[in-house]
Amino acid sequence: MAEGYRYEVNKSFDQNSNESQQDSSYLSLRNAEELSNWTNYPHSSDSSMDLSYLNLDGMTLHHNLELFKHPENTQSDEKNEHRKEVQILYLQHNRLDFIPENLYKLRNLKHVDLSNNFLTEINEAIFELKQLSILVVRNNLLGDLSLPKKLSTLEQLQELNLSGNLFRTIPPEIVDVPNLKSLHMGGNQLEELPRDIWKLQKLEILYLGGNHLRDIPAEMGRLHRLRSLILCENQLQSLPSSISCLRRLRSLSLHKNQLTTLPPEIVTLKGLVELSLRDNPLVVRFVQDMTYDPPSLRELAARSIKLFRIPVRLGDLPSSLHDFLNSACRCVNPKCKGVYFDVRVEHIRFVDFCGKYRIPLLQYLCSPRCSDTSSPHSDTTSSDDDSDVPHSRLRRVLLG
Repeated sequence: MAEGYRYEVNKSFDQNSNESQQDSSYLSLRNAEELSNWTNYPHSSDSSMDLSYLNLDGMTLHHNLELFKHPENTQSDEKNEHRKEVQILYLQHNRLDFIPENLYKLRNLKHVDLSNNFLTEINEAIFELKQLSILVVRNNLLGDLSLPKKLSTLEQLQELNLSGNLFRTIPPEIVDVPNLKSLHMGGNQLEELPRDIWKLQKLEILYLGGNHLRDIPAEMGRLHRLRSLILCENQLQSLPSSISCLRRLRSLSLHKNQLTTLPPEIVTLKGLVELSLRDNPLVVRFVQDMTYDPPSLRELAARSIKLFRIPVRLGDLPSSLHDFLNSACRCVNPKCKGVYFDVRVEHIRFVDFCGKYRIPLLQYLCSPRCSDTSSPHSDTTSSDDDSDVPHSRLRRVLLG
């Protein structure tokens, strides 16, 4: 990739320029002489065009796109005829504040990188790029209203990188892209995720690090092809239990959040090989005090019916109470046969990962009596049976 490739400034372009003395990393194209001399620089191949680090603004690119595309004025017409159409275009690290319309005439573009510019929108002309599969627009000024409404018409789009912008949520235009496999939105201002994120059924990589997320919708668990989930550097305090449905997940980055526990279902992720947890409260301190509210009379009665297996016929109780009885959750304590409904005890169970780290997992008990320790609401003695947790499952647990 062309990112990081820097042209050396030709001193004959601007011998006395203070700007070129301060920063020699840009080849600034500001007049006709410089544009003509630009042809002396390595900038493209048969199928790619590299216009990065040229200090281009939108108007300069618009008026000179053909020169950039065919700089070899001395080429024979026969050679031009056999020149391949541009498929890869690098425009990162310029001064673009808009995308010129004639750029979209490069109909065979498959990969476009517009990173590190000053773009505030991507207009609907992008729909002309029917073959586009990779679009990188990192570090610009895009926000929630910056994308065209029918982004889903880009049926070939598989990778979208919008990291380092000003998004506060994932726009609905993105979740409708049918074949998206990789979505990068790190370093934005995301405060929430849409519940219809599950529509991205082909998504394999989701990067949401460096935002302001406080919770993750349960619908995230419906992204069944997800292999890598990056949620680091947010404000998460918990994860939904539905994360256990991500059966193909191999890497989960959770460092630098506010997590105090993990859902116990996480141990069922057989494919998970890397879990990053450093700089979370669960690593530096464990939860000791949990609240417990006494159950209601309805809850106590329902528990007794379930515990003693009292038969209840359909006509004996109102349908609402039948539904309530059917909502019973079994206590996770293997030594207890009880159930709970609305009221439960938050309980911490410690399990070993990699035979070295003891990680607190949040569980729910039916009663404080289910805890074997002196504290009614927490357990720090590993008295629970950990034999069902394979120590070799996770190859890397990153705590520091």
